[in-house]
Amino acid sequence: MNWKSFLLGAAAGAAGAYAVNTAIGHNRDVPAQKVLNHTKDQFKLSGPVNGSWIHMESMPYDKNGIHYRVYKGGITRISPNLESSGEQYEFVADATTGTILDVHRL
Repeated sequence: MNWKSFLLGAAAGAAGAYAVNTAIGHNRDVPAQKVLNHTKDQFKLSGPVNGSWIHMESMPYDKNGIHYRVYKGGITRISPNLESSGEQYEFVADATTGTILDVHRL
């Protein structure tokens, strides 16, 4: 066996594996449950959260002319000012980074 051919084949295989791994890695979304937990943690800073939900599949979303893939979800928390009723919020979070893009009080 020729060592030159072996090393050339090993280098080509490593380069191909790196290219495939990089291509796959760029298309990964943050898990929806992780995004929901992060969002709940942020809401807990201003009061206890007593309910939450998230749509598990990412969907397209446009904001200010920028295109995102996002998760949509909701949070219910107990308002410090209201004793019996809670406040409901809907949020939009970037699926690739988990960053909260928008929050709307319902």
